[in-house]
This record gives sequence, C-alpha cells and structure tokens, in this order.
Amino acid sequence: MPGDVSAYDLILRDALIVDGTGAPPRPGDLAIRGDRIAAIGQDIDAPAAEEIDLGGLALAPGFIDVHTHDDRAVIDTPDMPAKISQGVTSVVVGNCGISLSPIVLEGDPPPPMNLLGERSVFHYPRFADYAAAVDTARPAVNVAALIGHSTLRVGVMEDVGKPASEAETEAMGALLSEALSAGAIGFSTGLFYPPNEAAGIDEVTALAARLKDTGGIYTTHMRDEHAGVLDSLEESFETGRRADVPVVISHHKCAGPENWGRSTETLAAIEAARAGQPVGLDAYPYAAGSTVLIPRFMDPN
Repeated sequence: MPGDVSAYDLILRDALIVDGTGAPPRPGDLAIRGDRIAAIGQDIDAPAAEEIDLGGLALAPGFIDVHTHDDRAVIDTPDMPAKISQGVTSVVVGNCGISLSPIVLEGDPPPPMNLLGERSVFHYPRFADYAAAVDTARPAVNVAALIGHSTLRVGVMEDVGKPASEAETEAMGALLSEALSAGAIGFSTGLFYPPNEAAGIDEVTALAARLKDTGGIYTTHMRDEHAGVLDSLEESFETGRRADVPVVISHHKCAGPENWGRSTETLAAIEAARAGQPVGLDAYPYAAGSTVLIPRFMDPN
C-alpha cells in the first residue's frame, strides 16, 4: 500500500464488506482517493485525511431501485432522503407507461398519470428538457429514465381509447427516438391502465423496436396480472422477440386470491422464455421496508 501522507482521502475501518459480486461478506477496510475506491483489504496500513470506524456495520455498493415513480421527486426533493436513507443511490423513473416527459398537458392528467402530479408538472415537451431539469436539481441519486407509453399516447392522440393510427404511432416513435438520443434508457408500458389498454401488440412492438439501435430496454406493467397473467407474459415475451430488445416484467405478481400460488407457473414461463431471449423482472415492495430486485438479463447464447 502507498505510505505517503497523501495516500488516501478517507479510510473506512472495521466494515463488513459486501462487494456485490456474490462473494460472502467479509470484514475489512476500504480506502477512497478522490471519487474512487482505491483499496480494499484487512488493516490498510496507510495514512488518510480522515478515518471512520464503522464498528462492523455493513458497507455495500449503492442499491438500484429499478421500479420507481420518482420522476418528479428527483427534481422537487433532490436530497432524496427516502432513498438515500435506505442505501439506494440510483433510481429508474418512468415506469408503468407514465413519465413526466415528453408532454405538455392542456387538461388534467388522466389516471394513472396523475400519480406524478397535477397538470402543471407536465411541462417538458422533450425528454431533453426533463433531463436538463434533473441536471439543474442535482439529485443525490443517479437517475435513469424510461419513456412512458401512456404519456406518448396522451400527448399525441385525440382519443386514447382506440389503437393508434399509423401516423400517430410514427409521431410517438419520433418522440421516443428523440428521447433515446437524449439519454433515456428505454420505453415502458402500462397496458393495464386506461390510457394504454387500447394499444395492441403491433403498436407496442413498433415503438419498442426503436430501442434496438440504442441498446434500450422494454419494461411493462402487463395487461393482466389476474386470471390472464400467463397470456400477458406471453404477449410481453412476443413483443420483445418481435422488437429484438430485452424485456423487463414490472412488479411481477399473481394478483387476487384466485391466483395465489400461480407463481410456480409464471416463474416457470419466465425461465422458459429466458432460454431464447433476455427477460428480467422486478418486484413491488408490498410490505414495510425496501425490496430492490435488479433486473437480471440472461444471454440466450
């Protein structure tokens, strides 16, 4: 280890180190220089500008909360105490087909878009405008953004209760492509919800196909998580296959007492699909506390 007086800026001593590789937790020290981890080991013998004794507390990489509706929170509450206090250092926004951009609303947002706030908060005509607002707010967490299908439909279509026309699908696709070029990581649907439920697989696939060239992901709150959950899973897989993009099943669940126990079927279907395409899933934390499941993509090759 370096031994000069400027060896490290900070050493965290007596930590239980969880390194994120799947290796068992182990006791040790961790040294930081600038904004990088410089050394991990037992009893790092070097001076530092500051040392903190963790007394055996766990030290882990920041958690990634992959399913959030923090689109507005990262701007309005940039300290993000609800996430930072739980060890979450990165959030994915724009889930379930709803995002703050790209749209400027003239009327009240329809459910579930109103989850993000009233009409006045939807004032980002391009994703680049939203990204600039996040950069200005400088939230305490990293932000990765999906573009919501309901947001695109409400912004482009006069009647979201019907399938999009070819011209409407093209207009939505242009907005999505612009967002992807400005840094959005993918596209989400909320096919369970009224602004999105009239969209068929052809419309969704045409938009999801725009993700391929940018390496984006398609994530979906499926059409049915009750009796038709297996059909909805197959629709999700088929969309990913047609568009040739990874699929994430949002808050995978078997809803309703009549479906209790069917996760043996749904998980088997997901594993079978993974044999031929990249499929991930996340989970919704129904109980108190934080459940964070990072999407796992399996290489079919």
